[in-house]
Amino acid sequence: MSGAGPVEPGEGTHAWDDTDMPRPPGRPRGRLARRYHRHRSAVLGCAAALAVLAGSGYLYAGRPRQPPPPPLPYPVQVVDLVYLDAVPGPGGAEPGDFSFAVLLSVRSGRPVTVTRLAQPYDGLAMTSSPTAPFQTKSHSARKIIVTLRVTECEKAPRNLGLPFLDVTLRNARAIQAHSFILGSRYARDLSQALQAACDQDSG
Repeated sequence: MSGAGPVEPGEGTHAWDDTDMPRPPGRPRGRLARRYHRHRSAVLGCAAALAVLAGSGYLYAGRPRQPPPPPLPYPVQVVDLVYLDAVPGPGGAEPGDFSFAVLLSVRSGRPVTVTRLAQPYDGLAMTSSPTAPFQTKSHSARKIIVTLRVTECEKAPRNLGLPFLDVTLRNARAIQAHSFILGSRYARDLSQALQAACDQDSG
């Protein structure tokens, strides 16, 4: 046979093919790729941990939240001050002194302290028992005896319509000054006491 053509493999032999040759394991190209290849298990572990943390953060952020507790009330919102009655003056009271009882109640919240108790009228001086400051617990009441003394009849009020007491209150939230109107019975009793004291003084 003559001519130039491909050489046929002999019997029992076969031609080498590139696909039959074992290839060396491929190496990642580039520095970062080689590092990833070397530390692939650590990278995958970190990625899994980050995924777990992200999921936990999402669940934590989406959890039902408890509503914040309501703010503490201001002291004037929980305190009542009411007039009880005129009382005999304490021992050593001078003629013309007018003593009366009021009841201070704290309905709720924290204890309330009376830091100041005063009356607004010129010509009158005032004392109280107990003397300020004193504290009253929540859901309780305290009886206070107030004594007024006429110091100048010319400046003392006459025919009082809505007399009041100035009280400064403090609790865990705030300090507040408030004027408590004690009602018509207090106005009548106080007017009569002032009239009697000044009539006696002028006589």
